[in-house]
Amino acid sequence: MHTLTVAQIMAGLKSKAFSSVELTQHYLQRIAALDGRYNSYISVTTEQALAQAKVADQAIASGNAGPLTGVPIAHKDIFCTEGVRTSCGSKMLDNFLPPYNATVVEKFNNEGIVTLGKTNMDEFAMGSTNESSFYGASKNPWDTNMIPGGSSGGSAAAVAALLAPAATGTDTGGSIRQPAAMCGITGLKPTYGRVSRFGMIAFASSLDQGGPMTRTAEDAAILLNAMAGVDYKDSTSLEVPTEDYTVKLNQPLSGLRIGLPKEYFNAAGLNPAVAESVRQAIKVYESLGATVKEISLGNTELAIPAYYVIAPAEASTNLSRFDGVRYGHRCDNPVDLEDLYTRSRAEGFGPEVQRRILIGSYVLSAGFYDAYYRKAQQIRRLIKDDFVSAFNDVDVIMSPTAPNPAFKIGEMSDDPVTMYAEDIFTIAVNMAGLPGMSIPCGNVDGLPVGLQLIGNYLAESQLLNCAHMFQQATDFHTQTAADLD
Repeated sequence: MHTLTVAQIMAGLKSKAFSSVELTQHYLQRIAALDGRYNSYISVTTEQALAQAKVADQAIASGNAGPLTGVPIAHKDIFCTEGVRTSCGSKMLDNFLPPYNATVVEKFNNEGIVTLGKTNMDEFAMGSTNESSFYGASKNPWDTNMIPGGSSGGSAAAVAALLAPAATGTDTGGSIRQPAAMCGITGLKPTYGRVSRFGMIAFASSLDQGGPMTRTAEDAAILLNAMAGVDYKDSTSLEVPTEDYTVKLNQPLSGLRIGLPKEYFNAAGLNPAVAESVRQAIKVYESLGATVKEISLGNTELAIPAYYVIAPAEASTNLSRFDGVRYGHRCDNPVDLEDLYTRSRAEGFGPEVQRRILIGSYVLSAGFYDAYYRKAQQIRRLIKDDFVSAFNDVDVIMSPTAPNPAFKIGEMSDDPVTMYAEDIFTIAVNMAGLPGMSIPCGNVDGLPVGLQLIGNYLAESQLLNCAHMFQQATDFHTQTAADLD
């Protein structure tokens, strides 16, 4: 049963080929037996999952089930779950039991979905490797010596290891797409504001976006149907009607105009074998009727430096609430208030989070705001204008998702600047607020390679159809790691 996609599980539950309880028990047994290899889960909610599965089976039997009723998924540990630990991968929130659900979680609960547990992640979603988690690094199922990518690496590893048919993730600078590429699964970052951020612990509020991580584009469309929509508890939520994202799957790609940004394909550090895999994937699109055109995104080289001003600045303000008084870890026996604040934050936050808080506080400080933060926001506008101009000539932009396949755990631990460069092709999409996807398109040295698809604002349907049609013509999305049971 663990090889079934979400769409196949929905059909199996509807035809009563198996029950939700049987399915849930199967996944829980796999997690118990195998997750020691991957460390993809922080919390496994066994009792809650079985209780939800029983309710789902009753709804199916009575004819009151929705499309997703009884389907098990996992949530990234950044989404608040009522009464269930929501740690955000940090010691700071190790004992945090939210009194409410994030809107995304609530939407899935209303659909009758089963939550298997909470997946591992970089601390407060800060990282490109999943090594900064307080609970230890997740491991790539294709090679457990390798990183799964970050920060949604636990979700990616769980789906790739067939320990969940799908999972939620969040993407601030590529944290859905990059781990999806490195673990050989499908990841969708929707348009900023398309999915509510309420109850999603904030890293950088103007960049964070939740989305689905699945094995197929069809499954991503199914999950986005449940996740998307306006939420008046989130002031940045888009008040735009939703659509059924599965309806436009299987549309012919004849006439589709694909843009290839020359700055991406000429980027320093792009692995030639990765570039070749992506070019072969684009030839598949041409065989399906698409046309290809080279385009320019002239401010690409400014995306990473601008991002690493804006994101830490927002993080430094968002994380100021975790002080040991209102929220979070509190040190033992403080001698005074300053000691309480200082030691609680020093003990609760890991090195990567502390580094970004310091950077963010610096760039927002008096005398430096104009030189750094204001300038970065001006660059952000230029990056957005590049994309707006490009979409006058093309329908979809394609590129590698990451410059390299997964690398060894610990390989870049002492070189954060090089690690940041792994998000070189994904960050600009967040800066512009556009939707982006990663789908498997090849293998290099036995490790998956991701193809990134970037769409215009609210063009998720077109993006999902492009990904789905590629997956109908190829089998990369069906491949799994050789040592999986």
